Amino acid sequence: MIAVTGANGLLGSYIVRLLHEQKRPCIAIKRNNSDIRHLSDLHNYVLWRDADITDEVALREALTGATGIIHTAAFVSFNPRNAAKVFAVNVDGTRNVVNAALSANVKRLLHVSSVAALGRQKDQQEVDETNKWVDSSFNSNYAQSKYRAELEIYRGQEEGLRTVIINPSVILGYSNWDKSSSQLFKYAWQEKPFYMDGSFNYVDVRDVASIAIRLFDSQVEHERFILNAGSVGFKDFFDTLARNFHKKGPTLRVGKPFLKPLAALESLRTRLTGSEPIITRETARLAGTNFFYNARKIQKTLDYNFQTFDATVKWCCSRYAELYGGKNH
Repeated sequence: MIAVTGANGLLGSYIVRLLHEQKRPCIAIKRNNSDIRHLSDLHNYVLWRDADITDEVALREALTGATGIIHTAAFVSFNPRNAAKVFAVNVDGTRNVVNAALSANVKRLLHVSSVAALGRQKDQQEVDETNKWVDSSFNSNYAQSKYRAELEIYRGQEEGLRTVIINPSVILGYSNWDKSSSQLFKYAWQEKPFYMDGSFNYVDVRDVASIAIRLFDSQVEHERFILNAGSVGFKDFFDTLARNFHKKGPTLRVGKPFLKPLAALESLRTRLTGSEPIITRETARLAGTNFFYNARKIQKTLDYNFQTFDATVKWCCSRYAELYGGKNH
């Protein structure tokens, strides 16, 4: 039986749903009181177990009966105030998953990492799986945490686990748009006027879920794979979302010199409101950069073709419009 950590998250929920479609039983691991509305129709078909991955004892209990693990649970934040939690969940939590797997005699572990774990350096334009980590101001706390989490996976491999790592870029999909990358769609829906220079890499959540299960089932081990469908400029991205939502796209470009003071103001605002900042010192530092993550390795290994950008955006926007179209957000 496959256990999925972070089963209620953007990626985890799609993996659980795909396993159900394949009529494969799974253990869906989530934190207590987590929102599982996007899997509510599968409530009677999924074995839910509560465990925080930072609690190794609870995690071991939750893995009872598991023969393999797909580890998607992570904490994504670029807010400096959340640095301790980012490292606790992503590094300590992954260490606990590896230890619990070894203790439970689990043989197979697929770890969902990030392209951020590959590291980035100034003036570097293309990155593939052979990229060597080098400490750099272009590597956020989140990137450092995912890199260190991969070291725990490598340790597990040395101690007897059959492991494989996937490194997705920004995952686009339909989920709770108050969390993770789904907030990009909410930003466009609300017709926010600002955009910044630069581009980002993206991949459809359906592709990531499909590839994760195919790699989990394969004989491939001790390998990592970039999952990336392409890159798009921020302005083009929000304009495309706006067209699909029948909304107005952003028109005010925020240049890099203005981002640092704006990040300082955002930090003050979020301290007063308790909300997540839209711009942080880390995101301001990366403004205007253009990195491309080469995914030829996974395309060749699985003979895989990613969803097109237009297909992904059209699908996502139609689902968000269906859910939120009649509501005031």
